[in-house]
Amino acid sequence: MASNKNEEFESGGGVTNGLTEADLLDMLEKMHLLRSFDERVSERCKRGEIPGLIHLGMGEEAVAVGVSAAIKPNDKMTSTHRAHGHFLAKGGDPKAFMAELYGKQTGCCRGKGGSMHLVDLDCGFLGANGVVGAGLPIAVGAALGQRILGEDFVTVCFFGDGANNQGTFHESLNLATVWNLPVVFVCENNEYGISQSIHAQQKVPHVSDRAASYLLPARIVDGNDVLDVYTAVSEAVAAARSGRGPTLLECKTYRTAGHYEGDDQSYRPKEEVDEWKAKDPIRRLERQLMQEGVLTDDALDEIKARVWKVVEEATEHAINSQYPSADDATNHVFAIAR
Repeated sequence: MASNKNEEFESGGGVTNGLTEADLLDMLEKMHLLRSFDERVSERCKRGEIPGLIHLGMGEEAVAVGVSAAIKPNDKMTSTHRAHGHFLAKGGDPKAFMAELYGKQTGCCRGKGGSMHLVDLDCGFLGANGVVGAGLPIAVGAALGQRILGEDFVTVCFFGDGANNQGTFHESLNLATVWNLPVVFVCENNEYGISQSIHAQQKVPHVSDRAASYLLPARIVDGNDVLDVYTAVSEAVAAARSGRGPTLLECKTYRTAGHYEGDDQSYRPKEEVDEWKAKDPIRRLERQLMQEGVLTDDALDEIKARVWKVVEEATEHAINSQYPSADDATNHVFAIAR
């Protein structure tokens, strides 16, 4: 273990964008937190404790953590239906997150949103969204609001590969470039839109290819390498913050779980899943940090113990919280049918 945790971490002969060893260990711990939360959620779904449709992000942790490590606390973020990792990585409260999944009144949306509608404005998380591609125009609107209000923040917009065939994708990229807005578009390309391969949905091989139509800077990123994600997002955020406008980053990754909890995954070959599991982003960072002398087996055990304590406390909090009362049904609701 290196003696000074504030020394910049060197990898491949070069400094990794100013990251310290402490930063890297924090990134590893957050990736473990995201994985452990989704494993607990999967377990409790199978037991029938968590209602509703649940989309897990196991295998995609490097994208959420790499992005969040590269932005400031006051920066904004929009998410997708697969939002658990984004919410936690941005700083959402684990207890409020778990309580929301359980439908309890202590949840971040008072138990009314569930997995696909997590929101925490205090940490800049503008919301998950159950509609494919719906977060794109919201992110552009937030970026426009930043300019009008004269505030200093950048908006990061997550979307999946399936959303790049939606009209909102093209409208949002066009408007963001026309107005030169401070937004970073992050595509989590996990190869599948529900049960159909991306290659069966479009002729262009990469989502990032479409950026050329809008003269939008774009880059393909290894979405299973948290350091590659961090570096790419840092550069894109710096460009947005300095007035150079938006960027599109296509993070190539893979969800090792099904599209939703309970999905039998019969649409993709086991060999493909196994191949991607061998590229697991958490194991990858662990190996790298151990090779560099930054991480030891004992330190890794401590990380896992801290993470599981957070998961256990969040689960206990959710189970012991109360459900919303009937009187609260129409509170904090913007529109109700009569």
